[in-house]
Amino acid sequence: MAAVVGIAELRRPGGYVVQVLAVAALYYGSARLGLLRELSVGSAVFTPIYPPTGVSVAALLILGIGCWPGITLGALALILSISPPGPDLVGILFGNTAAPVCAAILLHWARFRPDLSRFRDGLALVFLGALGAMTISATVGVGMLVLTDKLAAHAFWPVWLAWWVGDAMGVLLVTPLLLMLRGLRRPVSLGRWREATALTVIACVLVPVAVYSSLSLLFLVYPLIVWAALRFQLAGAVLCALFTSVMATIAATDASGAFVGLNPVEIMAKLQAFNGTMALTALLMAALITEQRNTRRSVEQACQELVQVLEHLTAGDLPLTRPQTDTEGTQGRDDPGGRSPPVP
Repeated sequence: MAAVVGIAELRRPGGYVVQVLAVAALYYGSARLGLLRELSVGSAVFTPIYPPTGVSVAALLILGIGCWPGITLGALALILSISPPGPDLVGILFGNTAAPVCAAILLHWARFRPDLSRFRDGLALVFLGALGAMTISATVGVGMLVLTDKLAAHAFWPVWLAWWVGDAMGVLLVTPLLLMLRGLRRPVSLGRWREATALTVIACVLVPVAVYSSLSLLFLVYPLIVWAALRFQLAGAVLCALFTSVMATIAATDASGAFVGLNPVEIMAKLQAFNGTMALTALLMAALITEQRNTRRSVEQACQELVQVLEHLTAGDLPLTRPQTDTEGTQGRDDPGGRSPPVP
């Protein structure tokens, strides 16, 4: 796994320990944040968005595959803080660690670019990093609950689906955000700030209306996603999708707005379907637009270089093709000093 670490202190002795502890702290903190909102399916409780999976995949992509012990330490600290350890502890730790590690390996094999500058990068993150690799954590985690009699066998698939989608949503929403923040360097012009402010104000008004309306107006958020992706690419699309997903999760866990009158399974299905399609739309559209703009920029640069080459060639040919006058052709032939010969 090719990794780039921009912090010089991490290359010193003890830097690896700092990396591992930092990843563990981020994992634990993001997990506590995700546990603020929970849904129940049968006897199991799950989070609709599990941010630690996104943090783990981003850490492995940025710091390298060697920081995986930080994921295990963070998961261990979380489990010990919410329940006493049981026989399923090792299995759950293995699943929570193996899923993001496999995601990073699959993305590395697919030649994934962390800046998501190509449409294929968006596809790889969605289908390999999120939907594919997160089946490991869901299968191992729910399987351990069934084997230890903490979950009935008939509830395996509903809980597995909820676990899988929650982990996948963490990758789809959090990983692009962290990768984007790492590569954010260029300042934004004043005009773009005005447009970004307008988009933010409209989103803060429209998203709560769409989410908390009993008329089920969730489709109103898609024009915002399109606007954000067209004008601000990955940054706008991911931030808009994350804000919308958080608002929808709050409404779902409160059983209000678009989720009123539904049973827990219906709430889970509606919320995860909405969050999943919205995140997929935002990520893939942003990646496609970024790739198109990069292609256009490359073509424009190639045209400019071609114009410069032609200008140099034309300037070099001028002295050879410029016609000589009769005076220039006869001047200096008989007189070394360049004077015209006397007329007899």
